[in-house]
Amino acid sequence: MRIKTKLRLGLGLLFLLIILLVALAVRQVHVIAGDTENILVANYNSLDYSRNMMKELDKIEGEKQSFENFNRFLQLQGKNITEIGEKELTQNLIEDVKALQLKPEDGSILLQIRKDLNDIMKINMDAIQRKSIVAQNTTESAILWISITGLTCFLIALILLINLPSDIANPIKDLTESIRQIAAKNYSQRVNFETHDEFGNLARSFNTMAEKLQEYSDSNLARLMMEKKRVETLINNMQDPVIGLDDKNLILFANEEALKISGLKAENIIGKSASEVAISNDLVRSLLQHLIDGNIEKPLETMKIYADNKESYFEEQVVPIHILPTGEEEKKHIGSFIILRNVTAYKELDFAKTNFIAMVSHEFKTPIASMKMSLQLLENSSIGNLNEEQKQLVSSIKDDAKRLLRTTGELLNITQVETGKTQLKIDNCNPAEIISDAVEATKILAEQKKINLSLNIPELLPEIKADQEKTTWVVTNLISNAIRYSYENSSIFIGAEAKENDLLITVKDSGIGISPQYKNKIFDKYFRIPGSEKEGTGLGLAISKEFIEAQGGTISVESNFGFGSEFVITLKISNS
Repeated sequence: MRIKTKLRLGLGLLFLLIILLVALAVRQVHVIAGDTENILVANYNSLDYSRNMMKELDKIEGEKQSFENFNRFLQLQGKNITEIGEKELTQNLIEDVKALQLKPEDGSILLQIRKDLNDIMKINMDAIQRKSIVAQNTTESAILWISITGLTCFLIALILLINLPSDIANPIKDLTESIRQIAAKNYSQRVNFETHDEFGNLARSFNTMAEKLQEYSDSNLARLMMEKKRVETLINNMQDPVIGLDDKNLILFANEEALKISGLKAENIIGKSASEVAISNDLVRSLLQHLIDGNIEKPLETMKIYADNKESYFEEQVVPIHILPTGEEEKKHIGSFIILRNVTAYKELDFAKTNFIAMVSHEFKTPIASMKMSLQLLENSSIGNLNEEQKQLVSSIKDDAKRLLRTTGELLNITQVETGKTQLKIDNCNPAEIISDAVEATKILAEQKKINLSLNIPELLPEIKADQEKTTWVVTNLISNAIRYSYENSSIFIGAEAKENDLLITVKDSGIGISPQYKNKIFDKYFRIPGSEKEGTGLGLAISKEFIEAQGGTISVESNFGFGSEFVITLKISNS
């Protein structure tokens, strides 16, 4: 509960109790006053009138005065009748006075008048006694209730007096002591309030301040400067160019390698805005373009830069820097740095590998073609008949020659892709013809495993913009893979459909499928699923992906391990 709420409730309760006590006291005093006034007005006046009439009666008897004053007091008594029986006694008095006025010398009438007055006085005296008892009871009741209410108010006020100040003073005392400890440079001091009121918020703010003070105290400026020098020396001695920026894209540092390849001096780049430096330097503009555009994250890229007196290759990696400030819950972006890793040596090795593979593959094609021709001659009965064992050997050699020829073809294709020498002949193509050629090329392989090739090709498919030969090769490769990884006596679905501006070619099997951890790697070069006993180089899908993407299309896969895979080729529909 908030302190303000506690104070309002406590003071409000005290205010209500005071009002209640005052109201009760006023009421009881009013009741007592009413009882007292009743005695004074009703009974005391009657006694006073009776006493005065008694005096006047003595004067009438002794001094023979008139009845004028007596009658005046008698009239007042007649108007002040308040008790039961007082009216009858007053009426008797009036009649006796009238009789006395007629017979002034009759002493018995005087005695009767005195008796009437004594009776009136007695009835009022009895009423005064009775009403005094009532007033006394009322007074005692008032004292009791006022005492109970006052005691209750006192107890509640005492409880508030004991608890409320401690609820406010104790946290202030603890906080004051903690502040003294902080002032004494004991920055490990913390305030532990588990409440959710103002003191709880104050404690959390105080602890955050103490943590930051402790963090600041623990940091030694000389040590920080030494660490800064160490980091700067480390960065400057790195063989890779490194550029650091803050959260506002101001360049904080650039090591010697970065200055060397950019051709800039430190004073022309340090502390300057990335967009300002990018205006006058093409390399810096290329490196920092994503930051200028407001894109913090950037995928790994390879770029060609003239360095070390030759064309060199660098991989640009942008590393954003996020920290978690003390006392806060969300990470904050404070900058980033760019690393250029020199991968020239690896690129040169890759080029050498690609050229070697291309040369070897090209050289292999001629002898393999000669082997195939020789095998065809051996199978020709005109040059002699072969026995069964010889026929089996020829058939085995022929299969190996086909496999070698396919492998060398894939290697040549991948070298074309890697060197950027892929020759595409983009033209309007009939997708039904592409699928038909691919099915025909794999028909014998499917028959050997008793696999049914199920086609779902609409009659009026739109033409596509594609390289027919390479697209047919891709579809053939997908169907071959589907046959290779399908079970015998199963089916492979091959379909095509137009969807908006794209044409989708689908090859779906019900084979072993692809394990989820390998799904994103199957289009990588030379990748083969571990444990797979199927033959292959791991190049077919990589080449397929390169061929399709070079034509502006996409190739994707969906697979449920144990239930088969579905490959989808997407190509643009021709507008002409």
